Amino acid sequence: MTAFNAVRFRVKPGRDKDFLEAHKKIDRNWRGLEHVNVIKTGDRTYCIIGQWTDMAAIADARPHMIATLDTFRDTLEDLGGGLGVTDPVSGEVVLALK
Repeated sequence: MTAFNAVRFRVKPGRDKDFLEAHKKIDRNWRGLEHVNVIKTGDRTYCIIGQWTDMAAIADARPHMIATLDTFRDTLEDLGGGLGVTDPVSGEVVLALK
């Protein structure tokens, strides 16, 4: 069943370009990854949304996602509340509306 993951980030002041450039260099040919987009959600805040074939593909890609995060971790601010620099969630589609 199709699954999605979303990861929220806040970029350090003046580092937006570095954050976006780092994502252009990422190998996106991970098994099961169908689409991925970076969206700007506010001043220095972004969210990455990935569409996957299933939850197993997301689980299998976690080492790649962590390694990728390590390439731009220095551009990120701590989100607070014990989250660290990311706020990730994922799950299967339970209702497709369009």
